[in-house]
Amino acid sequence: MGRQVIIGAGTNGQQLATLLASRDEEVVLVSRRGSGHDQAGIECVAADASDAATLAELARGAVAIYNCANPPYIAWETDWPPLAASLLTAAESSGAILVTLSNLYGYGPVDHPMVETDPLASAGRKGQVRATMWNEALAAHEAGRIRCTEVRASDFFGPGLTNQGYLGERCVPRILAGKPVQGIGDPDVPHSWSFVPDVVTALATVAADERSLGRAWHVPTAPPRSLRQAVAELAGAARVPTPKVRGLAPLGLTVLGAFSKQMAEMKEISYQFTAPFVLDSSDFETTFNATPTPFTEACAATVAWWRERLGG
Repeated sequence: MGRQVIIGAGTNGQQLATLLASRDEEVVLVSRRGSGHDQAGIECVAADASDAATLAELARGAVAIYNCANPPYIAWETDWPPLAASLLTAAESSGAILVTLSNLYGYGPVDHPMVETDPLASAGRKGQVRATMWNEALAAHEAGRIRCTEVRASDFFGPGLTNQGYLGERCVPRILAGKPVQGIGDPDVPHSWSFVPDVVTALATVAADERSLGRAWHVPTAPPRSLRQAVAELAGAARVPTPKVRGLAPLGLTVLGAFSKQMAEMKEISYQFTAPFVLDSSDFETTFNATPTPFTEACAATVAWWRERLGG
């Protein structure tokens, strides 16, 4: 494919870089610190991706630009707009396909498994930020200025994921230590969990196939599990007793929000854990002949990674 420019050196950006480099692509991984990899075939660049001129220069000659950025959760309204505008500029000047990694916030609360044709009707601030980004990119695509697609995932989990995700640092180390796991909302409602290797494979897939252009796609994702079920399967993969799983009621979240800006921001999306929050990825699976990693296999890989990280 040629030059591949990835914005964001978090877990998804790093693993996407590894995948593309394994295919002998020329990979440029852009982050503020220029960190993320010392692997052959991956050039790590320190840059402010919201600087349109800088990003356009980095994207010169690229065939794809991947937006895997992850601004601080409490700063989406200030940090995303200039970054999104810069990405559009870079995609237009380079002719590269813009592939955005997004989430399900834009839909807002729904009473059915989410599909890509559902309206982006979120009343929440973060959901509206995501919806605006996509609508602006789609308008530029339809005007012939850029080529773009978007990949939407539910909550991430998997090897390499630490402080992000409800099945990450707040979950697996506690399972291995025999400690209770604390979630928010109802721990028994069905919830979709997107496995990081499936996420990055989906990003690479849509970038290489023009059938993806001009619309959004859902990451191939295994059938939903409640938090309690997910914890039980992770404990089973670890061959340890299943710990207690506790939910945090809305009032508790409000109280914690008074002491933590991060927790205060969680209130907006707490609906995702008080009712079923399920992603339908059948369109992607059918179109690109893809299947999600079985949940038991994903749990085994996640547990193995954490054990190695924790030295156990």
